[in-house]
Amino acid sequence: MPPAPIRYFHRVKQTVETEQVYGEKWLRWTYESSLGRLALNLLVKRAVLSRYYGWRMNLRDSARRVLPFIVNYNLDVDEFAKTPYAFKTFNEFFYRALKPAARPVNSGERTAVLPADGRHLALQNVDAAAGFYAKGQRFDLPAFLGDAELAAKFAGGSLLISRLCPVDYHRFHFPVGGVPGESRLINGWLYSVSPVALRRNLGYLWENRRMVTLVDSPVFGRVAVVEIGATMVGSIVQGFVPGRAVAKGDEKGLFAFGGSCVVTVFQKDRIKFDTDLLQPSIDSLETYAKMGDSLGTAP
Repeated sequence: MPPAPIRYFHRVKQTVETEQVYGEKWLRWTYESSLGRLALNLLVKRAVLSRYYGWRMNLRDSARRVLPFIVNYNLDVDEFAKTPYAFKTFNEFFYRALKPAARPVNSGERTAVLPADGRHLALQNVDAAAGFYAKGQRFDLPAFLGDAELAAKFAGGSLLISRLCPVDYHRFHFPVGGVPGESRLINGWLYSVSPVALRRNLGYLWENRRMVTLVDSPVFGRVAVVEIGATMVGSIVQGFVPGRAVAKGDEKGLFAFGGSCVVTVFQKDRIKFDTDLLQPSIDSLETYAKMGDSLGTAP
């Protein structure tokens, strides 16, 4: 039987499309074969491999990968803040900045925005949701936040999973305006966050290395923004100043090379997700959309 493709709903085109998966053969071998899963537990999930690959992507000769990558994945170079020929390493290209006009931020006063480019799953009530990646799997919020007392404050809340692929813009932004606190690191493994992996074990989302930032918003209350590291992600770099007010859409930080994920958690009854994000999610279908687009409104 051929492997199940990864499909998603394209918000702008209003079509269901099949994802072009970077390194798909290697990914499927790792998570869907017995020998691959042995390699996963012995080496792949460990930081040493990702650090080594990140080091390679910081070497000068890695820059030769940039133009073929742009061509193979049809990236829009007109969005880039600088010419593709200016990148000295592949990692520098990978966490590239974009022109400000490339990602307009929805200006609605009571609207929250997507924190990153990527494929998004919206769960209106995280406690009631199950089976959105695999039948019977539930999201373990206390394990994910690493703090049972904090998780209790988000009980019955809403959660958005924003999955970034290697082909995506890899800077992440604040989904709401407010005052962010210090980022808290929770150490863990570095599993893939692709549906290929999550269909086998949703727990990778709370077993992986991640950083939790709480943002106090005058409109949305307390919001948790969590960046998750993954296989081949060299680092999660925060670029904001704790305690200094931010506007929604302000840059928060960046991921070095690899696929990765940002999860945004709202307290109960503080957000109503947009229907065109929520309905595909009910059908276990991610929605592709870009940073700055609306994710929902405060009731």
